[in-house]
Amino acid sequence: MKQRHFILRFFSHLFSMPWHVRRHFSKSALQHIEQAITASELTHNGEIRFVVEGDLHPLAILRGVTPRQRAIALFSQLGIWDTEQNNGVLIYLLLADHDVEILADRGINQHLGPQGWELICKAMEAHFRQGRFEEGVIYGITEIGKSLQQHFPATADDRNELPNKPIVL
Repeated sequence: MKQRHFILRFFSHLFSMPWHVRRHFSKSALQHIEQAITASELTHNGEIRFVVEGDLHPLAILRGVTPRQRAIALFSQLGIWDTEQNNGVLIYLLLADHDVEILADRGINQHLGPQGWELICKAMEAHFRQGRFEEGVIYGITEIGKSLQQHFPATADDRNELPNKPIVL
């Protein structure tokens, strides 16, 4: 069964095309997502990043890189762990695996924990299954924003530490 899963995953990534991402995330959708992040961050001191990736390189698949491992690497590469109050959050979507991962720095993670993030992921995935990708991401941003607002409310000296623009890989 594991070998069959590996083969299916390998070919899913191998035959993923750049237009798959554009099909679900048009320029307009990416602008709406950026606007949602910007609006959310006006209500709290946290930082939210959204990254969507169509597929992983075949060598990454052969090495067994999971969506979670890829999200962890991006969390580090993008400096999301380096916010002043340790309250950065990454929403990572790997289309070829139909997987969404939410990673949060320790400042906010201690308040919501893995179960809280998993609930948001599951709700986002339900939107995605219905083909509502933009709405699913904006739902996730909104829910994450509510938690950040509760635990890290906006202050007068808040500054935007990370870009709000979605990243498409």
